[in-house]
Amino acid sequence: MNLMNHDQRIYSSFIAGEFTHRSAGAAPPDSVRAVYAPADGSLIAEVHDADVVVVDRAVTAARDACEVWSGGSRRDRSDVLFAFADAIASESERLARVEARDTGRPIVETREDVSATVDQFRYFASALRVHEDELVQHDADGYSMIEHEPYGVAGLIIPWNFPLLIAGWKLAPALAAGNTCVIKPAELAPMSIIELACIADQVLPPGVINVVTGDGKVGAALCSHELVNILSFTGSPETGRRVAAAAAERVVPCLLELGGKSANIIFPDAPMDKAIATAPLSILFASGQMCNAGSRLLVHEDVYETVIEKLATRFRTIRPGDPLDENTRLGPLISREQWDRVESYIQKGVTAGARLVCGGRRLTGGKLDDGYYVEPTLFADVDPDSVIAQEEIFGPVLCVIPFRDEAHAVEIANNSAYGLAGGVWTRDGARGIRVARKIRTGTVWVNEYNLVPSGSPFGGYGKSGYGREVHKHALSEFSQKKNIYVSLSDEAVDWYSL
Repeated sequence: MNLMNHDQRIYSSFIAGEFTHRSAGAAPPDSVRAVYAPADGSLIAEVHDADVVVVDRAVTAARDACEVWSGGSRRDRSDVLFAFADAIASESERLARVEARDTGRPIVETREDVSATVDQFRYFASALRVHEDELVQHDADGYSMIEHEPYGVAGLIIPWNFPLLIAGWKLAPALAAGNTCVIKPAELAPMSIIELACIADQVLPPGVINVVTGDGKVGAALCSHELVNILSFTGSPETGRRVAAAAAERVVPCLLELGGKSANIIFPDAPMDKAIATAPLSILFASGQMCNAGSRLLVHEDVYETVIEKLATRFRTIRPGDPLDENTRLGPLISREQWDRVESYIQKGVTAGARLVCGGRRLTGGKLDDGYYVEPTLFADVDPDSVIAQEEIFGPVLCVIPFRDEAHAVEIANNSAYGLAGGVWTRDGARGIRVARKIRTGTVWVNEYNLVPSGSPFGGYGKSGYGREVHKHALSEFSQKKNIYVSLSDEAVDWYSL
């Protein structure tokens, strides 16, 4: 089913291969939510909000599909996941265009996302082939068989910034482990997830992947449903705490990825051309709306002004445009609310005395008038304890902070409640590894930034959450371990014999 070429313009939750409205018959008008393109405000589609009845249908459909999906062999599941990856690849350009229009991100970015999503399914389909249970010999007659079993129904809550990619990060290991899934996409950008479910319907048994649409009330209903056995959430720390509380209330496992305020550190002996070319990518990709953004750039005082000057030149040449234009490298923010948030942080930076080197304004004129575009913004001389250095802005705003030496850089980098990612730029290999080990984050790139290939564990420390994605360890995250102890001895131990 090709939604974007389909006659209907009103969509709804997708359950066991069918679109399902919130009630039998016509849904009330207030249950239909408009989805607008961030680039120009045009209507993409209208989507029904689910209610508790629809969420229950979705979870029940997933529960009913559990035995069929998990009951087959690992090789069977692997074969289906390879076929799913091929089906996604065959629709790659269309999916990239849907994602670009839905999120406002340039199509050159969303094509990369589709490719990475395909690779995730192929990676976990391959990992499943070599994922082994364990046999532990305790003594001559005693063994433990340690088996990996699915939890059952996985509730997956997806953010609006990278919907397709993050859905792949969660779906691929959850399905490989034998779970069935109910996905709740963000209400601002649900279309690529609905598309993905329709593609899945071509190769997966009905009910293995289901989508419930709507706002946070729908997510809350999913988190509290008694038949959901594991939760995985990517989004804000505030919502993450509510998801974790719902999981704790029902005593089910929960995986969280909650954002970051990552430090990207440039030493004087860095490969400078590459460092300066990559720094904009670390903060302007997805218009800075990414959890692992290198939003704090720490620069050694010996090269501080030189780096700022070169970065300012680059920032001033980057112009936003239509996300579907092949030449666009900077799209709009997702919504007016998000633009207001970014603008408020820019004002806080100015008020706090940071030096606004360039940017800081909303961009208008021509086609930009109807979108939420903001200039690439560069602050220098940022106080490490200030609001813009401590809080996640989620926009194209780079905060540059000077440091004196290695110890000072590590101190500033670790001066954060978050711990998702970071970068170290130096030609001194020992220093690169030494500093990377001292930074309290889940990922540290050395002489690189923002690469998350399949096979590289991704997840955070501290306020950035817990659990790992993208790596085969995620198979274990979505599996529960059963120990079957086997005795080969017929000799009885009469414990109570006198």
